[in-house]
Amino acid sequence: MSTRAGQLETRVRDALTDRALSVTVDRGEVTVELPVADLIDCCRILRDEDGLRFDLLNDLCAVDYLMYGDDEWKTSDATTTGFSRSVSRAVNTGSADRRFAIVYHLLSISGNQRLRVKTFAPDGDPPVVPSVVGIWPGANWFEREAFDLFGVLFDGHPDLRRLLTDYGFIGHPFRKDFPLSGNVEVRYDPDKARVVYEPVSIEPRTLVPRVIRDDNRYKDALRNVAGDEGADHG
Repeated sequence: MSTRAGQLETRVRDALTDRALSVTVDRGEVTVELPVADLIDCCRILRDEDGLRFDLLNDLCAVDYLMYGDDEWKTSDATTTGFSRSVSRAVNTGSADRRFAIVYHLLSISGNQRLRVKTFAPDGDPPVVPSVVGIWPGANWFEREAFDLFGVLFDGHPDLRRLLTDYGFIGHPFRKDFPLSGNVEVRYDPDKARVVYEPVSIEPRTLVPRVIRDDNRYKDALRNVAGDEGADHG
């Protein structure tokens, strides 16, 4: 752990007292997870407290943890670096009340330090978290983007509208359960002289095999590896 990261971790813990759910340091970066009920008060502390002064919001994004930690490819042998695209984790955060996370990337210009803040939206349809526009006005379009792509509502946002998708778009395309082919398709109708929306005509298909079968091309190589490992343990 770097000295600066360790000092920042201590200052964050002291400033937030017992409100933070966790404060961790990984690869020299500090991440604090906050309960959504205390998000606004804690963000004000992070902005105003001496020694912190995180007065700039660099980025805000949402994360969908649906099916997080589940193996996508079924194999006879899976490792943390092997076949599975999503290996099993010790803690699966894809539970109903921890599906949508909002992540804030903060910068203290005076302190020349960065901080990552994360909170989870409570279980609900739609998920709702407080808006931080009143603390960092630059969050305005970031929150609109997260609403548009993930369907997370930001309570108190001054103008929460879609930002990237079309006015008639259905659903939220960055959700894990959003169909890859979408819900509707558009085309120009020369008879109506306008663009029309129609149900998707593309048939869904699996592009990545979910089962890996034995490949005869590699049997000799695997046999040699197994023999070498047996010799090492003999």
